[in-house]
Parts: sequence; structure tokens; C-alpha cells
Amino acid sequence: QIFSKFGYVLKIVMFNKNNQFQALLQYDDAMNAYYAKMSLDGQSIYTGCCTLRIDFSKLSSLKVKYNNDKSRDFTRVDLPFGDGQRSLDASLAAAFATQNMIFPSYTGAAGFVQPLGFPQGAVSGQIPAVPGIPGNSVLLVSNLNPEAITPYGLFILFGVYGNVHRVKIMFKKRGIALVQMADATQAQLAINYLNGQRLYGRVMHTTLSKYQTIQLPREGQEDKGLTKDYSTSPLHRFKNPGSRNAQNIFPPSATLHLSNIPPSVTVDDLKNLFTSKGSTVKGFKFFPNDCKMGLIQLGSVEEAVHALIELHNHDFGENHHLRVSFSKSTI
Repeated sequence: QIFSKFGYVLKIVMFNKNNQFQALLQYDDAMNAYYAKMSLDGQSIYTGCCTLRIDFSKLSSLKVKYNNDKSRDFTRVDLPFGDGQRSLDASLAAAFATQNMIFPSYTGAAGFVQPLGFPQGAVSGQIPAVPGIPGNSVLLVSNLNPEAITPYGLFILFGVYGNVHRVKIMFKKRGIALVQMADATQAQLAINYLNGQRLYGRVMHTTLSKYQTIQLPREGQEDKGLTKDYSTSPLHRFKNPGSRNAQNIFPPSATLHLSNIPPSVTVDDLKNLFTSKGSTVKGFKFFPNDCKMGLIQLGSVEEAVHALIELHNHDFGENHHLRVSFSKSTI
């Protein structure tokens, strides 16, 4: 249930080793495994317990003989149960055959949290209604501040979690936007990290859209610059699979990681730059071995979100454009 958020799970084998409960899990696509590891490693399923530790396995494929509580091949509903050699009954088989469509949720009962960005409001054990299309790459973003939001701002923010191809702010409802990501995995990653995030004084809602693509306005159609195509933008962070950017995807935080800082720029220059955009600078430090990089701590997560939108790709001159991302560290 948890790992299906990042792609189709083919097989799972669970076992005890060194007095630890462990599992091997195989996706149909290596990039889905990559995004799942980046998103879930270190996350707790429940408050303060069941903290996931995830590494890539040396095995290239899992061999599953039985479909039971210890092992399962979701592509083979005909496998025996094991001890009694009984197969899965038809209702269970049907559920497992469609398991990649399920995005589970838990209630906020004692001992439980809304784990790992699952949608709120569903009862434990039930499948919540998904308004959009599972596997879709277009996001519906609502409760935006119409006075402050721009297509470029959404492009930069959602671009932290994937390559944004198109953005459309609704012409008659400026508090609603569509954001088209490069693929479904990146769309789900953006939901996990940005749904419920405060942006320009409002709590943003992010979910899958019922639309599968964003149409560009026809020639002569009134749009006022609310629809933008970014598919060929040089600012995409994930042009190269396996790049360092993909290994450093973190939730929005009050501390920002800055890179590509030119040698002529001082701590005071950076503090003044962020202050000029409305940020409260609580601290700054350069990396010990690399003065091109540093950490800056701002007054709140929301301030950091605004600063990232405003200052990512800021031009220092001398062919230096500032790179800004969220950090897992604090100063």
C-alpha cells in the first residue's frame, strides 16, 4: 500500500534476519524504486515507530513461490498459498491484481498519523476516493492566493520535485491551477511534499487532476499569460537521470541549500539579498570545503518557500545563477 504510491509493485518477500524484520520489494521500473527510496527512507509509518530504512538490493529480481503473508507475486494470482497449497481466493486475487491503483489512508486515531503524505479523511482499511486519474501526471492545485501566484512561481516550486512541462492558472478562478509534470511518479512526489504546504498565506491543496494534459491557448484566445509551456526550459532540475538533484529531494524546510555562489559574494551580500525579498535570516554558513555552497536558515518554512521561488536562478552576473533547494539540515 505504501510503496504503490511510487509505481507498480511486482513482488514482495518478507523475512527476519539478525533479529530484524526486513523485506525485499521489486518494482517494474528502476526509476520508481529510486523515487520511493528518496521519498520514504527515514520516514515513520506511525508516530515515532516503524521508521523505514531503505537500501537498493543486490538482487536484480525476486523469485516468489507462494502468495501468502510472507511473500507475494502480484503478477501471479495462481501461485499456491504454501502450507496447505491453497491458492488465493477470487476476491483477494482481484484486489491484488489492481493494487497499484490503491492509495491507502489511515484515520488520526491514537497511535496513528496520516502517514507519508496519504490523503486525509479516509477510514482505516478503506480505499479513499481519488478524484483524479491514478497514474496521471497533471496536478490540480487549489486554494492559491490569486493576488500573488504566477505560472512561473508554480513552475519553480513544483520543479523541486520533478520536471514541470506546463502550468495553467484558471482564467475565471485564479485560486486554482493545473501543473503538468513529466510523469506520474514526479506528480505523486509533488503531492507528497506540497499538499498542505502554506504558500502566500494560504494552505495549498494538491491532488491528481481529471485532465491528462494541459492544452495551450489557441491563437487569439484571451489568456493574459496564465498558461505557460516550460517543456524545453533550461531550469529543469532532473534532465539527467541519477543526477545529484534526484538524490537530494527533501520536504519544504526553513533551511535552504544554496549553490553556485560566486567567489565575490559575501555572507552579508546573501543575507541582504534574502532580506530584500521579505525573508528573516536566522543564520548562514558556507560549506567548510566549498565556498560555492552554503546553508541559510529563514524565519519559517513558508518564508523559505517564497524565497526559493523568488531567488532560484537569481543572476549574480559573471555567468553565476544561484541554485536554491530545500535542505534536510539545520544550522
